[in-house]
Amino acid sequence: MALRMGVMKRLLPKSLAGQMALLIAVALFTAQAINLAIALRDRTQFRLAQATRPAITRIVDSLERERTSGRPLSPDRGRVRRVAADPVSPGLERRDEVAEELRRQLSEVGIPFGRIDTGLRPATPEENRGRVRGGTVLVIAIEQPGKGWLTINAPWSRADRRLIAALLFQTLILYAIILLPVMWIVRRISKPLRSLAGAAQDFRPGDGAAPLEERGPSDVRAVIAAYNVLSLRVNAMLDEKDRMLGAIGHDLRTPLAALRVRIESVEDDDDRNRMADTIDEMNRTLDDILSLARLGRPSEPPVDVDLSALIDAVVDDFRELDHEVEFEEAPRLKMHLRPTLMRRAVRNLIENAVKYGGGTRVRLLPGEQTVAIEVADRGPGIPADKLAAVFDPFTRLETSRNRDTGGIGLGLALARAIVADAGGDITLANRVDGGLTATITLPRS
Repeated sequence: MALRMGVMKRLLPKSLAGQMALLIAVALFTAQAINLAIALRDRTQFRLAQATRPAITRIVDSLERERTSGRPLSPDRGRVRRVAADPVSPGLERRDEVAEELRRQLSEVGIPFGRIDTGLRPATPEENRGRVRGGTVLVIAIEQPGKGWLTINAPWSRADRRLIAALLFQTLILYAIILLPVMWIVRRISKPLRSLAGAAQDFRPGDGAAPLEERGPSDVRAVIAAYNVLSLRVNAMLDEKDRMLGAIGHDLRTPLAALRVRIESVEDDDDRNRMADTIDEMNRTLDDILSLARLGRPSEPPVDVDLSALIDAVVDDFRELDHEVEFEEAPRLKMHLRPTLMRRAVRNLIENAVKYGGGTRVRLLPGEQTVAIEVADRGPGIPADKLAAVFDPFTRLETSRNRDTGGIGLGLALARAIVADAGGDITLANRVDGGLTATITLPRS
């Protein structure tokens, strides 16, 4: 049962136009089914009346003539005949509803009767004259106790199939006249909704996109107007946030620069160097916080970049600082991305690997649909239950990372946000032979 329900849900249309078309089609089919049932009932009642009422009338007239003339009804001639035995053959199709209606009508006119038998037989060529060939005749036999059987033939129509075919054809005509125009109208109505869905999916703060045209029914126009107002509010809030971040960055960097100048007067070299390292650490932390906060609206536009050359340049920077970083040569690979941000994401992963994992190996793995950048280290790795938590801002694993190595837990969060902005993702996995592998996965452009 659950499987059938799941299949039905998958087969149901998902779009507004499809669901409206299905609803109208079901409504038309239901209406036509009700119409068919009513027509078949009326047809049955009409056929029953057509067969019984003339027969009763003729029987009453024949019996009246028989009584007044004193001559018995002929067994061979006339529409109503009197025979000695039941004339309905055993193999004929019986019509019990006709027999029941005859009993009711005979009781009303006061004619005594015994058994009533009916049967359908094919019409003879003479009976078919003036009618459609292949007609059917209803044989009616009414027993009169002590007098034999009264028998009469009545026409019987088998036009139910024609009626069903006519109604089915009528349904198809209704579908063509009503359903197709309705589908066209619904698609026109749902087009603004599709435009709204596309604009919401493609929304990028500060991209300068024009407001959506408000068209369609009044409620659809109201939704589009609300979206336009919402996008303006979001852009205004982000503009205010950028101004606030710029002010914070300026207000913090100014005293840090002043401190950097003042520490030059410190005579002790060790104290002066520790102070300088602290100020540099504060500057890097400030840069990471501002970069993470501004990432939703990067000022750098995407350009075509050789990803292999970009990674090689980052690795060279670490080699110049005497860090053990290996990079397997890879062919040129053109990607459409923001180079400065992507360089920072790769640098953050390599920096983490160098600080906490010793030697580092970087590989570029092109695929048909995606491109992977692997940064593997030889460190202690990360507990499996902490692999997802380390991407949260300001999260540090005290067992393997401490203040002596620097950082406040923003490197991985910033790297993941940069990669997500490019449509990719970062995953961490512990290596079987020890160490950790950070993998950046990007879609091929």
